[in-house]
Amino acid sequence: MVALLFTLTFGILMLLVITLDDDEGGGGGGAELAAGSLKIGKGGVPAAYAGLIQKAAASCKAGLPAAILAAQLNQESGFRANPGKSSAGALGIAQFMPDTWYGRNGSKGAGVDGNNDGRKDPLDPEDAIAAQGKMMCELLRSAKKHPEYNGSPIELALAGYNAGWHRVVQYRGVPPRTFARGETYNYVKNIMASSANYSGPDLGAVTSKGWTRPVDGPLGTPYHQRGGAWSSGMHTGIDFTVSTGTTVKAAGPGTIHTAGRGGAYGNQIVIKHADGTYSQYGHLSKISVSAGQHVEGGQKIGLSGATGNVSGPHLHFEIRTGPEYGSDIDPVSFLRQQGVKL
Repeated sequence: MVALLFTLTFGILMLLVITLDDDEGGGGGGAELAAGSLKIGKGGVPAAYAGLIQKAAASCKAGLPAAILAAQLNQESGFRANPGKSSAGALGIAQFMPDTWYGRNGSKGAGVDGNNDGRKDPLDPEDAIAAQGKMMCELLRSAKKHPEYNGSPIELALAGYNAGWHRVVQYRGVPPRTFARGETYNYVKNIMASSANYSGPDLGAVTSKGWTRPVDGPLGTPYHQRGGAWSSGMHTGIDFTVSTGTTVKAAGPGTIHTAGRGGAYGNQIVIKHADGTYSQYGHLSKISVSAGQHVEGGQKIGLSGATGNVSGPHLHFEIRTGPEYGSDIDPVSFLRQQGVKL
């Protein structure tokens, strides 16, 4: 397995000063975390990285919590894209060792081209966070095959990320404090504890009225912001700051009115709802529905992107009184009336 090839040395990158019990049996606790949204902003995840972390977590079918990835990034680099090469030679926001990133002795490296620019760069957060999520997912799948090991699957994956999966196998669980002066033991304990700081409310929940946020990500350009970037002189919807490939959901139940090219909106979807309003989703990289199809609130309809007239990837979202451009109303007020948290 790929995870078995990564003999990482992240544990020596920093010494953690935290209070632990006297248990020498490893991470212990059996703690499990559910996937959820992130706390964004002061005391939480920088908005620039929230979408990347959510995407990395969501792509893992083994159930990788976004808050765990966030806590790792904070511990490894303090969310700095280039904190400088560590004393051990680690690089970037996720502190990958060069041999791990690029591979050695003919082994495949962990590097990922997360933004499809033709490069795998550990100093590029879009690449490094995608690689971090992929590696943690592989370790989590390995961990779930060993319920007899000491520690929950998440704890075992963290230990493998820090010290190498072979150390987890050696100790049949999270290595004890006697291993490497307790650095792996403390690494796991600290991240499990601090991950709660990065967990936000479940903003993606579908309300009793069947409505939800169209995408899991922070708000960007607000409704009716003025500027020369728009033909009407103002922004006719709201933007969600998410990277290309983020799942886009139907904000509410309805019927697909149109799905295809939409001029400056690039690939777009327009949904007609039972109350006569329409929701519109622009700049998509992929459309997963077709005209006439019924959808429920929260159902996947496509992937976010940067098609059409854009300066970068995001989801443009509108609520309209008719299917066409120019019939927009305030989407924030509308969604809040449906019980959606923004």
